Amino acid sequence: MRKIKAKNTTPEIILRKTLWNEGIRYRKENKGIIGNPDISLKKHKIAIFIDGEFWHGYNWQEKKEKIKSNREYWIKKIESNIARDKKNNQMLYEQNWIVLRFWEHEIKKELNKCIDKIKNAIASQPHTLPSRS
Repeated sequence: MRKIKAKNTTPEIILRKTLWNEGIRYRKENKGIIGNPDISLKKHKIAIFIDGEFWHGYNWQEKKEKIKSNREYWIKKIESNIARDKKNNQMLYEQNWIVLRFWEHEIKKELNKCIDKIKNAIASQPHTLPSRS
């Protein structure tokens, strides 16, 4: 358990490097934003989360049946993670943030689709010019 990283995981690094190469600047693990997103684009009010399949319950109804050891603990733990993610999403939406969540496997296998979703989210945001008074 100690060796499992919570931040700077391989998928996070892959996505961050690609965003940087695309000229998209960001903050990582911004604790000032609800849910502490892995990547945030504060200028565009976009919060990006990279979720591990096990920890955040990818295909949960099927996977939950396959947990053999310490079932009660893991089911409670993962279901509380899922509930927390939904609550954080809702609070961010209420503050007019765009929330993008990617599974680790999406970043590893469909990186270009993930980048396109981020670019589309950026493009959908109205840009306000600073006033010149």
